[in-house]
Amino acid sequence: MEILVKELTVLVNIFCFLVPVIPVTLKIAVVSFILALILGLIVALMKVSHFGIFKLTARVYVDVIRGIPLLVQIFFIYFGLGKILNLEQLPASILAISICYSAYLGEIIRAGIEAIPKGQVDASRSLGMNTYQTMRYIVLPQAFRIVLPPISNEFIACLKDTSLVSIIGLRELTRAGREYYSQYFVDFETWFMVGLIYLAMTVALSKVSHFIETKYKIT
Repeated sequence: MEILVKELTVLVNIFCFLVPVIPVTLKIAVVSFILALILGLIVALMKVSHFGIFKLTARVYVDVIRGIPLLVQIFFIYFGLGKILNLEQLPASILAISICYSAYLGEIIRAGIEAIPKGQVDASRSLGMNTYQTMRYIVLPQAFRIVLPPISNEFIACLKDTSLVSIIGLRELTRAGREYYSQYFVDFETWFMVGLIYLAMTVALSKVSHFIETKYKIT
């Protein structure tokens, strides 16, 4: 019983140490994903464009970004572009994650756009809608409802991938766990609590995404 109380005390102490950096982790994930969605939408629109140069540019962008590991992209942006643009750890991390995920989201959104029946596009044209109006009011609303599940999965993956930015010294959840371990040399309990917090966040996000998918799914 005494050992159990001691272990629980250690876990509580670790949790209290980690709590202040949870908002930092969430901030990185949310901001990065919003930027990735914007970039991904641009990439998707370029890939379905009738202009060959846009299609080629988007294809090369997706192939290059998806072919390079996120960790390498973080190093490149922080130690490479970061020195030129004077980027600190937080903006460099957000930029790297958003660029990486924009390539994957671009392909997901493109698939959603191409899943819309061509007849609906033709019908909108017959009603006098131009290309922008057709995309804005007919195609994209339906496409995003179709791709909600994979987009939700990408956001959960993005949240977990924020742990990679600890390698450049940004103090988020994983970095704080390493700091606690280096101070108190409590290995198992530290990483157990770090993993538990990540698990709690991802489960919560899964529940929220499931609710949204159920509410907006196409029937």
